[in-house]
Amino acid sequence: MYAITGITGHVGGAAARTLRAADQPVRAVVRNPDRGKEWSEFAVADLTDRAALTGAFAGCQGAFVLLPTVPPFTDAAHREMADTIAGAVADSRVPHVVVLSSYGADLADGTGPIRWLHHLENRLRATGTRVTALRSPHFQEKVETVLDAATGAGVYPVFGESADVPVPMVATRDIGAAVAAALTSPPATSEVVDLEAPSYTERQVAEALGRVLGRDLTVVTIPRAGWLDTITGTGVPPRLAEELVALYAADEDGLLVPRGDRRQRCTTPIEETLREVAA
Repeated sequence: MYAITGITGHVGGAAARTLRAADQPVRAVVRNPDRGKEWSEFAVADLTDRAALTGAFAGCQGAFVLLPTVPPFTDAAHREMADTIAGAVADSRVPHVVVLSSYGADLADGTGPIRWLHHLENRLRATGTRVTALRSPHFQEKVETVLDAATGAGVYPVFGESADVPVPMVATRDIGAAVAAALTSPPATSEVVDLEAPSYTERQVAEALGRVLGRDLTVVTIPRAGWLDTITGTGVPPRLAEELVALYAADEDGLLVPRGDRRQRCTTPIEETLREVAA
């Protein structure tokens, strides 16, 4: 049995569907019991409830965990959630945990919200269980955040000085497949796996999205000095906006790079993901 948190999201859902397609038993971990009914087995637990999460992991061969960004977007709240997840792993004695992490999680600070993944990785390792940390680059699905601007004003905003720097972008379906593979074939010891993916410039993504939408998109680069005002101007809470600015800065400064134990190739092209997102 494999416990999957975040099962209603992109990565958790993809991992669970991959396991189910391979006839592997899945225990869906959900906050709302109505969201678990499509699964033959589910547990109701919040990532801030150590006792409930312990019960959700109990008796499983492995578990998939992640750390969502949640209000009030403080350092303390996310470290506390990470500690709760690690505590449930220790209490349940689940022998193997796969955690969704990110490029840059080897750094303790200077990476915005990725520093919370650094904390989570280390807290999980401290439990003594085997930990597979899957460190991901940009999600291809991040284009969802600019879809309204693209479909409405025909604009593709880029938070950076240039739209012509290639960066790896991974489809969440590929991450889900990597999660399922790691759960069913656990390593002998804890490891960090860097997910490699096709690289694209933001201009290439804008052009591909434009083809999917059937219209030309204007790429607008937003310099660093304008990031905070632009983000808060869209209604994002100020504290979260500050974290996003720190994340974008770390990316532009070249801090978010693979530094794990081994690499795993992901192959889904961005055009395939864009068609799904636009639909």
